[in-house]
Amino acid sequence: MKLISWNVNGLRAVAKKDFFESFDQMAPDILCLQETKAQDDQVAEVLKSMMGWHFYSNSAEKKGYSGTAIISKQEPISVSKGIGLEEHDNEGRVLTLEYDRFYLVNVYVPNSGSELKRLDYRQDWDKAFFDYLKKLEEKKPVLSCGDFNVAHKEIDLARPKPNYNKSAGFMQEEIDGMDRFTQGGLVDTFRHFHPDEADKYSWWSYRAGARGKNIGWRIDYFLASESFLPEIKDAFILPEIMGSDHCPVGIEIKD
Repeated sequence: MKLISWNVNGLRAVAKKDFFESFDQMAPDILCLQETKAQDDQVAEVLKSMMGWHFYSNSAEKKGYSGTAIISKQEPISVSKGIGLEEHDNEGRVLTLEYDRFYLVNVYVPNSGSELKRLDYRQDWDKAFFDYLKKLEEKKPVLSCGDFNVAHKEIDLARPKPNYNKSAGFMQEEIDGMDRFTQGGLVDTFRHFHPDEADKYSWWSYRAGARGKNIGWRIDYFLASESFLPEIKDAFILPEIMGSDHCPVGIEIKD
C-alpha cells in the first residue's frame, strides 16, 4: 500500500492544474490532503469524477481557509473529525480514518504566523494533538501525516541559522512540540529510512525562485507508532510533483 500526504494550498486551484494527472502518476492507495481551502460540498464537487474512490473531508467554519480531506481506495471502518476539543476543532485541521491495522490521522497543524501571533496557541495545539494520538494508540497503531509546520532539525531546512528562533516553523517552542512526538513513541518515518539525507524538502517559498534553487524546508511528515515500523517498507518525498508550494510525501507499507 502506498500512502501519500500533500498540502495542496487550495484544492480547487490545484484541480485546475495537473492534480488528476499527478494523482495517476503517484498511484496512491490513500491520499491525504491539507489546506483544501474548501467546504465539504466543494471538495465533493472537485472529486466527483473519481469513480470507485471513497473521499472524506473536514472543512473549517471560516470559508476558503484550512481544511483537510482523504481519498481512499479502501472504505475505512470509521471516520472522525477533529480531536474532540472545541477550541481546536473549528478549523477543519484533523481527519481520522480507522482501518484494520491502524488509525490514519491527517493533520494540518496551525502556523504560528509571520509575526508569531499564534505561537502560544500553537504550543497548546501541539500538546492536545499529541494527547489525541496517544489515546488512539491505546487501541491500535497510529499513522499521522500532514503539514506539521515545523522543520525538526537543522538538516530539515536549507538555511537553519538565520531562521532559528526568528521564523515561524523553526522556533524552539515548535521544535519542542515535534520532540514531544518523536520522543513519545511516534517515529519520523523519512528520517528513520534516510537519517542523513540532506537537501530533501517539502515546502518552498514562492519568493526569489526558492524552489528552483531548492531553498526549502521539510515540514510535511509521516509519523508512525514504533510498533508499526516493521510494517513500513520505505518513506519518500516527491519534489517533482508540482501544483502547490508543497510537494507530496509518503510511505509504503506491506500488504
